[in-house]
Amino acid sequence: MGFTVTFWGVRGTVPCPMSSHMQFGGNTSCVELRANGTRLILDAGTGLRLLGRRFQTEGIQRATLLLSHTHLDHISGFPFFGPAFQPGFRFLVMAGHLNGHTNIRSVLARQMERPLFPVPLQTMGCNLDFHDFDPGESFELDDGVSVQTAPLNHPDGATGYRIGFGGHSVAYVTDTEHWPDRLDANILALARGADLLIYDTTYTAEEYAGRIGWGHSTWQEGVRLARAAGVGRLVLFHHEPDHDDQAMLRIEAQAQALLPATVAAREGATLVLE
Repeated sequence: MGFTVTFWGVRGTVPCPMSSHMQFGGNTSCVELRANGTRLILDAGTGLRLLGRRFQTEGIQRATLLLSHTHLDHISGFPFFGPAFQPGFRFLVMAGHLNGHTNIRSVLARQMERPLFPVPLQTMGCNLDFHDFDPGESFELDDGVSVQTAPLNHPDGATGYRIGFGGHSVAYVTDTEHWPDRLDANILALARGADLLIYDTTYTAEEYAGRIGWGHSTWQEGVRLARAAGVGRLVLFHHEPDHDDQAMLRIEAQAQALLPATVAAREGATLVLE
């Protein structure tokens, strides 16, 4: 009945393959949840390539990908996910932000069309399924894994998730901008009593003042939400590319001074829910 969270990509906007960023990591958003035998993937940023290699090493034959949205930093790893090219691998891709204007299969297929990419979606030899849902829906996956969803405040839309298993829960809320006069009720509903809240803390409050409307939030807002929702641990996520390791250590320490059960996500780190 194990439930673990592993970070394969923690950076926002663009990969940062520099030595100054390696303590926290340079790959873009990708988080793996293992709930007993079920493998869930949250977002398909550049970290997805390394996760795919791990799946192949371990012989994993099935996974579900839940996308927050389809801006490039959250899907650029999709064409490089090795298991998707293996016959026999079962891969379900789900998204809830497109609101009927298009569908997730079409978006990912366009990303892999010439002249953007030389290998088309049809080349993926796995058992590949796509499912679009309406934000706010809830559904069940294998092994008793429950998923709640909610719309987020982001350009072109985004979806937040709450994944429950074995009496524990993780809220994944990235690429969202907070409201100036109130806490976001959608996020509070997803995060209430969760063991972990993985939250978009791209900016400091000072940086955010010059980036209003860009669709991202701050670590200060993350602390406020975690306190209000009674979260067990806040995880700072979607790190700004200009925040090198030293900047991230300062931000983590400042957040911990206000909410000790806080950690900044580090690529390769695994958190165990127990």
